[in-house]
Amino acid sequence: MTMEKILKAELNTNILKAVGSSGGGCISQGQAYETDSGRVFVKINHKPQARTMFEGEMASLEAIQKTKTVRVPQPIKVIDLPGGGAMFAMEYLKMKHLSKYSSKLGEQIAELHLYNQKLGEKLRSEGSTIGKGAGHSESQYVDKFGFHTATCCGYIPQVNEWQSDWPAFFIRHRLQAQLDMIERDYGDREARELWSQLKPKIPEMFCDVEIVPSLLHGDLWAGNVAEDDKIPKAPGFDKRNKLYQLFNYINHWNHFGTGYRGSTLNMMRKLLK
Repeated sequence: MTMEKILKAELNTNILKAVGSSGGGCISQGQAYETDSGRVFVKINHKPQARTMFEGEMASLEAIQKTKTVRVPQPIKVIDLPGGGAMFAMEYLKMKHLSKYSSKLGEQIAELHLYNQKLGEKLRSEGSTIGKGAGHSESQYVDKFGFHTATCCGYIPQVNEWQSDWPAFFIRHRLQAQLDMIERDYGDREARELWSQLKPKIPEMFCDVEIVPSLLHGDLWAGNVAEDDKIPKAPGFDKRNKLYQLFNYINHWNHFGTGYRGSTLNMMRKLLK
């Protein structure tokens, strides 16, 4: 059965007509289709971990949707491909350049980041109970760091098991997990040595900062957005920003090869200064 026949059956539609040219990024391909119930957008990936990746994305969209802070596509279904890989069907949204909407998006992303904190304040004032994770019809306040299912950064699966300490979570499940892959694939001595120096210094970058769990979005782009008025920069912001950039450099090294080795090691050196 062809991919489009599978899609037609799974979406229970008589009409399935490709619209516009197919596109995609570094990880997946994408195509819009007309169906009986309107236009949908379908992401296609042939890697073995595609279902894990798309199920994590679907759960993430559902979690963001529940906050009612920023518009995201309505997820529809994750569908297996017979030769391996999967498809992810979702609502089609016509995208435009940010231009005049960039400040509004920045404000909405700030509201997304503040949503859990505001939930906690409301629950404390009402004396209500506190939940641990998502997966309910309404958002619950989360008092730990993690997520209720695995997600992927690019095509690399990420462990999201709940932890009460943010620096410990970020070190173990983000930086260390990525650097373990570098060690396995490249055995890079300099990366190993720099990491052994940097790792024990990370917790002090979060000293004197109140860290409240926050629902995070994926890699927005273009250039990403930020908003300072609703969430002012806390002391030590610039160094922590470099630490978060380090994760992306290592992740790029794992995805695209040694072209990102230099920028990874340079960022480690900057953080050690």
